[in-house]
Amino acid sequence: MGKVIAINISEEKGVPKKTIEQGEFVEGFGLKGDAHGGSWHRQVSLLGQESIDKIKALGVEGLCWGKFAENITTEGIELYSLPVGTRLDINGVIMEVTQIGKECHKGCAIYHQVGDCVMPREGIFAKVIKGGIVKAGDEIKVLA
Repeated sequence: MGKVIAINISEEKGVPKKTIEQGEFVEGFGLKGDAHGGSWHRQVSLLGQESIDKIKALGVEGLCWGKFAENITTEGIELYSLPVGTRLDINGVIMEVTQIGKECHKGCAIYHQVGDCVMPREGIFAKVIKGGIVKAGDEIKVLA
């Protein structure tokens, strides 16, 4: 089991997200109010604190939650090892993993600010199967 460290949101794509107290995840859409929400397979992005720490270890300073444009920052689960199709239960919100990593857009604001982007290698994407509220501290259960 893992846990949610932070919920992050932005109104436009390609920029770091700001951390919010809790997020409303909408079935078939993603995080309400987030630029990445919509009727597609990458409704929600998740990145582990462990992945962020790898970039910090390279000497990059000022990394905070949402800096890699992830909607949910997690701890305790090696997200990128989960197979596509895996379902996660976070406080009753059900998400299904749809993609591991993504193509890196070298021109994005995140790459220029940080100098590297871990999302293409270790971030995952999911669609919302059942909506609800998620907040920091919620447990993440990997469903069979």
